[in-house]
Amino acid sequence: MKSLYSALLCLLLAACDGGLWNNPYPAADDGKSILYTAFTERPKHLDPAQAYSENEYEFLALIYAPPLQYHYLKRPYQLVPLAASAMPRVTYLDKEHRRLPDRVDAGRIAYSVYEIHIKPNMRYQPHPAFVPENYMLNAGTMGGIHALGDFPRTGTRVVTAADYAYQIKRLVHPALHTPIAGVMSEYIVGLKEYAAQLQAAAKAHPAGFLDLNRYPLPGVEVLDGSTYRITIYGKYPQFAYWLAMPFFSPMPQEVERFYALDGMRERNLSLDWWPVGSGPYYLSENDPNRRMVLTKNPYYDSETYPDAGEPGDAQAGLLQDAGRPLPLIERIVFSLEKETIPYWNKFLQGYYDASGISSDSFDQAVQVSVSGETNVSDDMKAQGITLATSVATSTLYSGFNWLDPVVGGASERARKLRQAIAIAVDYEEFVSIFANGRGIAAQSPIPPGIFGYREGKEGINRYVYDWVDGAPKRKPVAEAQRLLAEAGYPGGVDAETGQPLVIHLDTTPGGIGNKSRLDWMRKQFDKLDVQLDVRSTDYNRFQDKIRRGDTQMYYYGWNADYPDPENFFFLLHGPQGKVKFGGENASNYSNPEFDRLFEQMKNMDNGPARQAIIDQMQEILRRDSPWLWGYHPKNYVLQHGWLHNVKSNIMALNKLKYWRVDAAQRDHLRREWNQPVRWPLWLGAAALLLFGVWMWRMLRKREEARQNG
Repeated sequence: MKSLYSALLCLLLAACDGGLWNNPYPAADDGKSILYTAFTERPKHLDPAQAYSENEYEFLALIYAPPLQYHYLKRPYQLVPLAASAMPRVTYLDKEHRRLPDRVDAGRIAYSVYEIHIKPNMRYQPHPAFVPENYMLNAGTMGGIHALGDFPRTGTRVVTAADYAYQIKRLVHPALHTPIAGVMSEYIVGLKEYAAQLQAAAKAHPAGFLDLNRYPLPGVEVLDGSTYRITIYGKYPQFAYWLAMPFFSPMPQEVERFYALDGMRERNLSLDWWPVGSGPYYLSENDPNRRMVLTKNPYYDSETYPDAGEPGDAQAGLLQDAGRPLPLIERIVFSLEKETIPYWNKFLQGYYDASGISSDSFDQAVQVSVSGETNVSDDMKAQGITLATSVATSTLYSGFNWLDPVVGGASERARKLRQAIAIAVDYEEFVSIFANGRGIAAQSPIPPGIFGYREGKEGINRYVYDWVDGAPKRKPVAEAQRLLAEAGYPGGVDAETGQPLVIHLDTTPGGIGNKSRLDWMRKQFDKLDVQLDVRSTDYNRFQDKIRRGDTQMYYYGWNADYPDPENFFFLLHGPQGKVKFGGENASNYSNPEFDRLFEQMKNMDNGPARQAIIDQMQEILRRDSPWLWGYHPKNYVLQHGWLHNVKSNIMALNKLKYWRVDAAQRDHLRREWNQPVRWPLWLGAAALLLFGVWMWRMLRKREEARQNG
């Protein structure tokens, strides 16, 4: 009985200690400036020369500091200095390397020289690679060293221009697989030849350390400790966007030497596991089966929160931290969450500070008004949860194969057929049904936020929409039926052959999707009495059909590499045709006037002259209708009231450094939302106590009866 009461006492004490039983974090972290978020899969690469996936950049954008970045608040997206002290100065040269005026015809420009000055006294994160004595270690003397934290000493040093030059050389390192090596070899002077030189050197000394500094790269020149130049072929203004990617971050040569030491790779000590950067954070914990932690770089002091943004940002509280040193959060904890439901539940409990919205949770989180405006539901409002939305720099579309004799080509018949289908396929309805309203019907390839996109009446596709009551309205199906008849298919029948018109759509299970989506697409064609034959196949087979041009229609999507109209228009550039040239123009669209304007537009600086050419290109595309323009997805982010400075920015993957957490408010609300329901425990304790008393009395009666007997 004594043990029973002891257990009962412990249970009651636990019920009264005030702790949160479901708290997944240590109590010692309460009140600290920590952001809690999640990741769904281990990043494959953390070496900036090899990484190119969004889940990798989520970490690298905070660890490394390339010369440029995207302004966090301003739209359209614009580049601003990060490690650079100012925007790069660009000088144009002719074939004889003579300087040309700044305003000169692009055809005369043989070379563009980017001179970059980096900020003074930037320093790398603490790391054992900066301690000379650590280079004396080898596999036999490393002993208990299995992670970076096991090294007794770490150091740092100042970032130099030579470190940026070294990283550019690494883009063609024979031991690395850099996704942009081919593209950059076409632009950076001498990089293609440099790659061949490194290949030969590695082959001659396969076991030795490949010292890139022994091999000069003509297109990259270090002028002094804080200045370097990159020379590229021709004029390519989009090169500046590449300078905002981790590919062009600094890399100290000693880090490569350190990780090349005997015994390092066997311990997972490599750049792919433990990156080394000069950005606002460093990776302090890497357990991809459980959690990854970014900790503030104690030497980072070269950046402050922006003091200007868009109209309305100040009223939204987004400028309250203007001028404060970045980052504003001391630590970021990423926990592994493979399923959406646990992630969602922990967000509602306050254990994650922000969350996306899955389809399963959409109705619980968001309510859509009759006018189409979205806001958080009443339950979310009661918890102080707010919603931030932004249109992605992406486009999802259905393309026509220009080489197909029915739907392709520049004939009036094929053009009117494509225009009729474009009117009939109601993408507003598609977004409403299949994307929970998270998207906007596209008027062209260019999404909002990209230079060249036009708002309002002058931005609509007049071949598909009318402007009615201050908004675009899709033309009636009767107009599509009229165009179809003028194309020679009245009532969906070929007037020449008397045969029903059948259109073939190629897709993959991950493309336009499941049966319900395909049934919806067939119904759109039924409006025209046109039969849609869906040919669903696996991804490899689908890609093979695209390469051969063995399609009529197909479903595709594109995410911007950088926010420039060139990165969307090139998908319809004739010399990028998939079948003839192996390019990214999967529709094999070809229009000589569009191609001429593209060549003129692609290297222009943003301004009225470029906008005028873009407007002409848009008109050509809308008239020719090589795509059903589809829609641009919307990103939705929910955040708790204690999280500040959240503004959706698709291009700025380093956005977490701007966020701020009110840890005291978070702790208070967590405790309020997660108090255990104790009455069942007390009821159980009372029942247990009564049972104990009853048992004690029964045993006592039995004992008395035995004694009296």
